Amino acid sequence: MRLILQRVSSASVRVDGETISSIGAGVLVLVGVEKGDGAGQVSKVADKMLHLRIFEDAEGRMNRNILEVGGSLMIVSQFTLAGSLAKGRRPSFGAAEAPDKAEPLIQLLVDDLRRLGVPVETGRFRAKMQVDLVNDGPVTFILDVEPDCQPAP
Repeated sequence: MRLILQRVSSASVRVDGETISSIGAGVLVLVGVEKGDGAGQVSKVADKMLHLRIFEDAEGRMNRNILEVGGSLMIVSQFTLAGSLAKGRRPSFGAAEAPDKAEPLIQLLVDDLRRLGVPVETGRFRAKMQVDLVNDGPVTFILDVEPDCQPAP
């Protein structure tokens, strides 16, 4: 599983010209589900996202997590994160999980995060989306989580 986390002042998702979700201050998370990803990874990722200290404290150090600052998360599925540019000129998506297996994992992540007490908005799975964001900092991180060999729910 590959995730891009961007600390944002605001973010929104549009589908067919209509805004379907938006957040204020928080983190926009683009999620690429890869073959072999499972429920165990989702649990680890949810916990890690909530406790990452990527927000500034009074001294300007990244020392606070999303719960401490009262921020929100926006989770957007992005299968192209599982793409490879290693060979040729066209991306290869051989590592990307099939949509019928990836979608339940994305939903499980959203459900876990909500259960843990953070407001979560989402994109729309398999839709062509326009994602607007104001990256705060800019602060952007890449999180790669190795497969845990547990089947999707």
